[in-house]
Amino acid sequence: MRNTQAFPVSLGTILTFLIGLIVLALIASAIKIVPEYKRLVILRLGSFLGVRGPGLVFRIPIIDQIIWVDLRENYFEIPHQTCITEDNAPTDIDFVVYFKVVDPAPSVLNVANFRGAALALATTTLRAVIGEMQLDEVLAKRDDINQILRVKLDEVTERWGVKITNVEIREILPPRQVQDAMIKQMAAERDRRAMITEAEGKKTSAILIAEGEKQAAILKAEGQRQATILKAEGYAEALRTIFSVAKEIDVNTMRLQYL
Repeated sequence: MRNTQAFPVSLGTILTFLIGLIVLALIASAIKIVPEYKRLVILRLGSFLGVRGPGLVFRIPIIDQIIWVDLRENYFEIPHQTCITEDNAPTDIDFVVYFKVVDPAPSVLNVANFRGAALALATTTLRAVIGEMQLDEVLAKRDDINQILRVKLDEVTERWGVKITNVEIREILPPRQVQDAMIKQMAAERDRRAMITEAEGKKTSAILIAEGEKQAAILKAEGQRQATILKAEGYAEALRTIFSVAKEIDVNTMRLQYL
């Protein structure tokens, strides 16, 4: 029977191993690689230390708290909001807001939840803007509304270090009776355009027919003129021939008289 030799592990060895793992973990957590499109906001013992990145960034583990900030353009959606126009027409509108962080520090220090704050701000701003416009203006001036919303939102988000780059209204739904009237108006407009197209087609056809008849008459008259000219030229040539023959006969007659 074979004996196995035991290799006892001392408590000191275990502690050394654990301490080594902790040191490696601390070193790994102390080194951060920050890509070009991100920044690190560092708080040391709760106080703002600075913004770091891109590249290799070192921090003191446990003491330094880091917050990642993405600098790429992002967006959030505003679901359908019922807004009352100046002429008391309830209108449902949804839109998209595009933004990007331009100053990482205030985006962390000045607002706790940017998306939530921006969503509430965009909703109230939309209702305020629509409330100052007639329904016809809302339907006709979508681009103007986009621009107004962008400027007003940007004025507020500037203190958060955020730039509103664009606002796009996706859909405007007027009241049902207005939608029905718009559908009827579009149908009437389609019928009107169809009638105009048909009338223009008939007009064009009549013009083409008249032009064809005109050209045919011109060609016929030209043909008759050419025929008359040719006939006259034929008569003239015949007369010249007769005259020439008669003249020759007269000359010969006179010669015979003198013989």
